[in-house]
Amino acid sequence: MIEWFAWLQVGFAALIGLVSFGFAAMKATPNDYTLIGTVLVGVLLVAQIVVSIVAPFVGNEPTGDPLEFWMYAITAVMMIPAAVIWAVVERRVVSNVILGVVGVSVAVMVARMNEIWFSTSA
Repeated sequence: MIEWFAWLQVGFAALIGLVSFGFAAMKATPNDYTLIGTVLVGVLLVAQIVVSIVAPFVGNEPTGDPLEFWMYAITAVMMIPAAVIWAVVERRVVSNVILGVVGVSVAVMVARMNEIWFSTSA
């Protein structure tokens, strides 16, 4: 895991979550900003998974519990398509709320993944 990349993901996912909440507050249905933003969060997560698979082979091994790390990663990746499919199928204001919740949740999960990877306790 690359620390700066993880924090970039946290910021971007939180931003997309807040933008989605903003559109929901304006009573707007899901649009390109919220849907494409959420898909980009998913693309960044997939890139993080690739980095997390390669990192131990180049000397950047996790110091925390690998099972916990991978459960967070897999859950975060599964949330993205579920939220996007929901928003595309049910084009109502509540779908933007769902995209917002997923964005903020992914931000928290990536921050936790970063904490697990770089844990200093045994």
